[in-house]
Amino acid sequence: MSKSRTSETVKVVVRCRPMNEKEKAANFRRVVSVDVKLGQVVVRNPRGATQELPKVFTFDSVYDWDSKQLELYDESFRPLVDSVLMGFNGTIFAYGQTGTGKTYTMEGVRNDPEKQGVIPNSFEHIFTHISRSQNQQYLVRASYLEIYQEEIRDLLFKDQSRRLELKERPDTGVYVKDLSSFVTKSVTEIEHVMSVGNQNRSVGATNMNEHSSRSHAIFVITVECSELGPDGQNHIRVGKLNLVDLAGSERQSKTGAQVSV
Repeated sequence: MSKSRTSETVKVVVRCRPMNEKEKAANFRRVVSVDVKLGQVVVRNPRGATQELPKVFTFDSVYDWDSKQLELYDESFRPLVDSVLMGFNGTIFAYGQTGTGKTYTMEGVRNDPEKQGVIPNSFEHIFTHISRSQNQQYLVRASYLEIYQEEIRDLLFKDQSRRLELKERPDTGVYVKDLSSFVTKSVTEIEHVMSVGNQNRSVGATNMNEHSSRSHAIFVITVECSELGPDGQNHIRVGKLNLVDLAGSERQSKTGAQVSV
């Protein structure tokens, strides 16, 4: 299975992180191996009998603990963002237990080009594409919402006590009523919008990660493109990129998270 497969509507990409310092100090052993070419993750039971066969899982793409941020973006996410620029909708989200590397993969390390994650790479991708376009006019809008205890909140609205409703229209499908959006004209501007929203997120400490957010957040980038067609008329296409930050997938009893009511 190659990483160039593009026909699936939904792709599952697995990234295995290296052991952290706590695991190294406890002399933990790695029980997972990765076959990048076959797209397989092999899990062995360290306490199992010698004849026990390992469990093999196959995905669209897999990345081991030595994988680079840009490698991951170029191979697995750049084609999706390209499709958004062509007028399609796409969603990227990281799913996994707290401490598995979701934030590093999605956000990375600020001010370090080699370690920046999917989100900053997608920002640069979009605005670099726009700056190189000659015959199209683009409009980029950003929205940011949070889902916490089954309530929807606009992270960019001044009144953070306001709750929003999910609606559906025959022409556009599901949408969030009254969700605010801001026009952004550069990477710096869209990063500022995200930063403002991040400051309003519901964050709670857990035993597994003291900086873990206990909410889901969706950063929505809407890209509108106006282009002169062969008929002499302007044609508009709209693509939407959803960047999703999920709360850790572990059970609350394990994390020790304190949930406010």
